[in-house]
Amino acid sequence: MGPGEEIQGEQKPELLLPGDAIGDLDADSAARLVSAVGDVVLVVDRGGVISAASVSAPDLPQDEFQEIVGRRWIDTVSVDGRVKVAEILTEARDASNFRWREINQQLVGGALPLRYAGVAAGLGGRIIVIGRDLRAEHALQQRVLQAQQAMERDYLRLRQAESRYRVLFQIASEAVLIVDPSNRKVVDANPAAGNMLGVDFRALGGQSVLKLFHPEYRDAVTALLNDQNSSPRSDPLPVRLADGRDGFRAVASLFRQDGAVYGVLSLSSTRTEAPAADDDSKRQLLQVLNRVPDAFVVTDEQLNIADVNLAFLELLQLASAEAAKGQPLSRFLGRPGVDLRVLVRNLRDHGEVRNFGTVVTTVYGEQAEVELSAVSVRAGLEACHGFVIRPARRISPVPSSEVEQLPRSAAELTRLVGRSSLREIVTETTDVIERMCIRTALDLTGNNRAAAAEMLGLSRQSLYSKLSRFGFGSSEAEASLDS
Repeated sequence: MGPGEEIQGEQKPELLLPGDAIGDLDADSAARLVSAVGDVVLVVDRGGVISAASVSAPDLPQDEFQEIVGRRWIDTVSVDGRVKVAEILTEARDASNFRWREINQQLVGGALPLRYAGVAAGLGGRIIVIGRDLRAEHALQQRVLQAQQAMERDYLRLRQAESRYRVLFQIASEAVLIVDPSNRKVVDANPAAGNMLGVDFRALGGQSVLKLFHPEYRDAVTALLNDQNSSPRSDPLPVRLADGRDGFRAVASLFRQDGAVYGVLSLSSTRTEAPAADDDSKRQLLQVLNRVPDAFVVTDEQLNIADVNLAFLELLQLASAEAAKGQPLSRFLGRPGVDLRVLVRNLRDHGEVRNFGTVVTTVYGEQAEVELSAVSVRAGLEACHGFVIRPARRISPVPSSEVEQLPRSAAELTRLVGRSSLREIVTETTDVIERMCIRTALDLTGNNRAAAAEMLGLSRQSLYSKLSRFGFGSSEAEASLDS
């Protein structure tokens, strides 16, 4: 018998449910029946008033849902959910569609995120609204976003550590070679190694490190790299270079990276350098700083620019370094009257500032968000400041409840017109913006309320009042802010 043939005398069962199989159920019975489908069931009458509520999930507040019985459902949800409530009721009466919509149900204990859908009950125009609890889903999304943010922070720390290593590696006056002991090839070299060996340091990569030394010393260098106990504190090995020059010594140390072992081979001269060598080192240092991709600027104690590198000129679209020297840094850096005062205060108190967010203004008036690190160095009675400026890295922060309530565009803001009064829209939006700005100012100033008040242009008393109004007045919050 073929696969498409039908067995004689047998008929396929019909999956039919007669309309009277479950009888005529009233609205309350139907609510209890569908409670197995959702965590919350609301019975809404023709006028949109909640006539009954049933909660099946044990962790949901049954008594708070009973308090909204007798009220219009549209009045018990958040502002942005009122349109969704109207759509659910309309589609349920017309039996035109069945769609789930996420709505924040406002209860006495606060907002509860639920996914709602409605079905016409067929009894006097009543509608059964089924709701599913979204708190577990939102908590999972929050954990995912927090994990993503933690990964971004770890990535930034790794990039910063790599940048510091690269700068130190490039400006070191001692010749340094990174060697793979398994094949004895050079992985990386700094400019000082190229100067000592008389070649371009970029050409050293991939070459055998043994070719750099006189044949008589190659075995000793090999043994030095293979010595598992090698460290910078070990006795230096006298060596001679491949061109016959002697008077050099080598020190090796091993480190492990990604499961592989690498060697750091440091070369230094035993000869006394002429005083001009210091000038050469300074000249090399200035050349390296001039080619660093991040903007670098040095100012005096009054924040007047003393020197800059090429990246600073490109960032501010300046034609030459002379156009920047002598100019006040406040002309190009910081928001007027706010950022630099906070920055200078932290420099004076702590001697350094890291990852300070601000803006730069080019000579043509264009602004860009940047992040800077600064250090203050004192030489005698005078002090100077050094700033490293880089474009700000944009990371999507974990959305807070304030951000989720804030309209993302003017178009979304206008959708609230007709559903809320202008006073309600302006008040709600203003509160969210004030709360966000205060929180950001506290984060930027390390929870220093005096500095945050100055940054926001408020008196300390006004800031304390707003902190109390927005719920920052708890003992834990005050303790963290005063720390």
